[in-house]
Amino acid sequence: MTLTPEQFNKLVNKEDLRELEERIDAKIDKGIDQVLTAVDGLAKSVKDFHVEMASNQGAHDRMSDKINNHETRIGKLEYKSV
Repeated sequence: MTLTPEQFNKLVNKEDLRELEERIDAKIDKGIDQVLTAVDGLAKSVKDFHVEMASNQGAHDRMSDKINNHETRIGKLEYKSV
């Protein structure tokens, strides 16, 4: 079976395949970059959240210590006045 000139021109050659591969690689790289950017954003949010939680825990501990100190002082005052 022989090919007509139109059929022959529709055949894919190595250069066409290279161009297709480059276009696909570029799209994949762009998609991967977008995914990594999103993951980096989420990781930063989680890290910031952990820092904020540690800060809140420290403030809570300091407040708890002050309350305990005041309760101790008040308890001693109540016992002296009785």
